[in-house]
Amino acid sequence: MRSDNYYLRAFWGISLSLAAVKIIFTLRPEIDLFTEEAQYWLWSQNMAWHYYSKPPLVAVLNYLSTGLLGNTELGVRINAILAGVGISWVTYLFASHLYGAKAGFWAGLVAQAMPVWWLASTFHMTDSSLTFFWILAVHLVYRGIEEKKQNWWLWAGVATAFGLMAKMVMLLIFPSVLIYLLFIRGFKVQQKNFAVFVAVSLLGFVPALIWNWENNFDTFKHLATLGGAGDGESKPVDLGNSLKWFFEYWSGQLAIVSPFLLPIWFLCFRDIFKTKTGSSVYLILPGILAFSAFAALSLMKRVEVNWPVFAYTGFAVVLGGWIAGQSEIWTRFTKVAIILSIGIPVLFLLPDVTYLKSFAPIKKGEQKALSRLSGHVELAQRLEFLMDSLTLENEFYFSDSYHTASELSFYLPRNPQTYVMNMGSRKNQFDLWEDMSQFVNTEKVGVFVSMNHETMQERAAFERLIYEETFVPFYEGLPIRKVKIQIWENLKSYQPFVPDTY
Repeated sequence: MRSDNYYLRAFWGISLSLAAVKIIFTLRPEIDLFTEEAQYWLWSQNMAWHYYSKPPLVAVLNYLSTGLLGNTELGVRINAILAGVGISWVTYLFASHLYGAKAGFWAGLVAQAMPVWWLASTFHMTDSSLTFFWILAVHLVYRGIEEKKQNWWLWAGVATAFGLMAKMVMLLIFPSVLIYLLFIRGFKVQQKNFAVFVAVSLLGFVPALIWNWENNFDTFKHLATLGGAGDGESKPVDLGNSLKWFFEYWSGQLAIVSPFLLPIWFLCFRDIFKTKTGSSVYLILPGILAFSAFAALSLMKRVEVNWPVFAYTGFAVVLGGWIAGQSEIWTRFTKVAIILSIGIPVLFLLPDVTYLKSFAPIKKGEQKALSRLSGHVELAQRLEFLMDSLTLENEFYFSDSYHTASELSFYLPRNPQTYVMNMGSRKNQFDLWEDMSQFVNTEKVGVFVSMNHETMQERAAFERLIYEETFVPFYEGLPIRKVKIQIWENLKSYQPFVPDTY
């Protein structure tokens, strides 16, 4: 029988190797920041209590990490990579506490084998820190329930407060814990501890309340719109769309837990529903609640498949315990499934050391998958070349898309503040910042960059057009997208679309 130290060493060996793979991927010169990552980085250059659509933690982490590593891809993504290691480590600790070190090892691997956690631990999104603080809080609450000590509940409240500063959906932990306490008939005993937990947790709401009080409660209106409210006149339910959205959501959930692991997921859940042991119910309850809530929402609107995934961490813990108790046949099956689940993304993330990506279909598939992660450096370099060759200076950059504007700010020299000219989209963070009207009649050069429009549609009027072109960046010799570049002189008037939707 292998010792606990063996499983601990194996866990850390694999986890640190996978972290190294993600660092290598980040350092690949043809891979740029994902557009949402660039947006969150730009938030960190404009620090605030809160932002239009998200709490401040993602910006705070970017501010700290880029302060150490500079405004680089690694400076941004190191947050996600460390969060991924942290998620796996807490998963290991939780499963080891419940079922032993062998179960902890398998739980940690299951967490790292799920495709969606590859995304959250490679690209710095709000889900990165949310998922870490979620599993940490769930673990600490369980220890508090088990040992009936208020210190565990207090620290769980701290973890939950940080989770709320990552994403407000962290609130789901409250009904999850409450339902479990009622299930085990432990609420009366833990009533005071639960109250302490909630009180400390809600401190994480303070930044949101401060900012929203000063900004017309825009975040709450935005979240209401995402939840299907606030869209104006009510519309009749379209059964066809409802079924389409629901099955998209359902199939997406099967994919994000890894198709290779589906048989053991099924057998594990079958055994849980038969036995209904306390720890197993506690671990799967948040995931079931999150899945059900977003499944119901998917009948009214399209739901992103990643929305409930933060709550699936408990699934990895309970599955690790189940795997540890299985026969050699199922253990071998699990090894193969996890090797495939981890190995395929590793081949995808690493440079083409195997030359498999030289085959045209694979190369084109990778280019399509990475299209939003490439071409931004080339675009910034082209803009810099144009400004130098035209001997222009004192310019400002603007786009019709906050995605493009954010990428430009990150990759242009000296990281200038960029601007978004709203052409008809819903409100975003750029609508709350100082806009281009400050440049009217200032004789400055305006550089318009768009992947969606050929003209500014009379939203802005300049004195004269200096230069324009359509630029096409490439990925491994394949064209990525067409980008319209226009360089204008002296903004005369500015009338952007003013969104009334959230």
